Amino acid sequence: MTTSQEELLPATRRALLHRIAVGQAEGRSPSLVAAVVRGGQAVWHGARTSVDGHAPDETVQYRIGSITKTFTAVLVMRLRDEGRLDLGDPLEKHLPGTGAGESTIAELLAHTAGLAAESPAPWWERTPGSLRPELSDVLGEQPFLHPVGRRHHYSNPGYTLLGALVEELRRAPWEEVLRHEILEPLGLHRTSAQPQAPHAGGWAVHPWADALLPEPLEDLGRMAPAGQLWSTTGDLARFAAFLAAGDDRVLSAESVREMRAPAAPAEAADVLDGVTYGLGMQIQRRDGRLLVGHSGSLPGFLANLVISVEDDVAAVVLANCTSGPLVGAVAADLVGIVAEAEPRIPEPWRPLREVDPTVLDLAGQWYWGTNSFGLRVTADGLLALGPLTGRGRRSRFRSNGDGTWTGLEGYFAGELLRPVRHPDGAVSHLDLGSFVFTRQPYDTEAPVPGGVDPDGWRGIG
Repeated sequence: MTTSQEELLPATRRALLHRIAVGQAEGRSPSLVAAVVRGGQAVWHGARTSVDGHAPDETVQYRIGSITKTFTAVLVMRLRDEGRLDLGDPLEKHLPGTGAGESTIAELLAHTAGLAAESPAPWWERTPGSLRPELSDVLGEQPFLHPVGRRHHYSNPGYTLLGALVEELRRAPWEEVLRHEILEPLGLHRTSAQPQAPHAGGWAVHPWADALLPEPLEDLGRMAPAGQLWSTTGDLARFAAFLAAGDDRVLSAESVREMRAPAAPAEAADVLDGVTYGLGMQIQRRDGRLLVGHSGSLPGFLANLVISVEDDVAAVVLANCTSGPLVGAVAADLVGIVAEAEPRIPEPWRPLREVDPTVLDLAGQWYWGTNSFGLRVTADGLLALGPLTGRGRRSRFRSNGDGTWTGLEGYFAGELLRPVRHPDGAVSHLDLGSFVFTRQPYDTEAPVPGGVDPDGWRGIG
């Protein structure tokens, strides 16, 4: 990935620098580094530090905590795409004897498996992983706190299980699989399970005084798949570009899109806050913008990676303190600064290379009862159905190659759209999951369920 500071306007670069400067100063962080990605490339790097001299750059490692979970999720999705497992499989099918085997792989990925948030005491983030050598040490005697699949409850032990699943199916250590299947193909040469110089030290900042205390550095052992990794803004910028667009060497665009889709039932408070969780990725609505990515923290470090796929902008923020700077807010603001100051320039409109008359026959206005819908043929060969006024059910449909179409999202996801034709080939109506769409409201020439009054439309008198 190349880095070109000139790709952003000077005013935009200054606004980005100002935002991280405020974040570092108000958060009282020994250092704070950031990167912005646009168009699949890092276009800006920035750093603020309390140390005189050379500030950390995009090659300095920081601990990234739970952003590690997204890496682990990618490894699991690769196994799914290879046919080695199904996301609906219970863990017991592939990793027997854990005591948590009734949870499905998808539930573990989405933190809906009902497991505890943490391992039994002592607190795993500040103690050696050697204290928890086995999965039973991580899960404890009562691993479940909630019914399986009923609610989102963030679980670090759940990702320990996923890491063990990867090791079981790959017959290799998690770290070795990670390096071979993600880090090397994507060129993430400064991402590692153990710190590699140059790297930042982790600090605690006194809440009531400008004083520092070094945090202990622990190897998390079995818990590594939940939060072990060290990385840089340069590497995480590359990883963000991958999570936005996919890379067939690692995971397809379709599979990373699946990771970014909501997969967990939301609590009432989550609905109000506009947050949910996908498959190893956090999802939030902030300032009218949909952001996906992940946060991370371990004693001495804070990390955040966010992506606005629609704006084609991502941001990474890393800091070396236990608490203080709101790195999630800073990262979201960096995305917003670029997206608003330099909005994405759309690709030029181009006509279709080929037009299928039988598909073109379907385009235009349709009625479901008295509700009006438009059906459009998209540039990528799909059909897009949506209400002509107000809000309502909408979906895109993919051709099945036999004249029928399958819904891809929303209410009509998985539902079959079947054009019904007259003997002469003209389209009579659309049958969509038993709904009849007609060219005129309650068309008497179509088999409208319940029939149509033979006297037709009338006035009040």
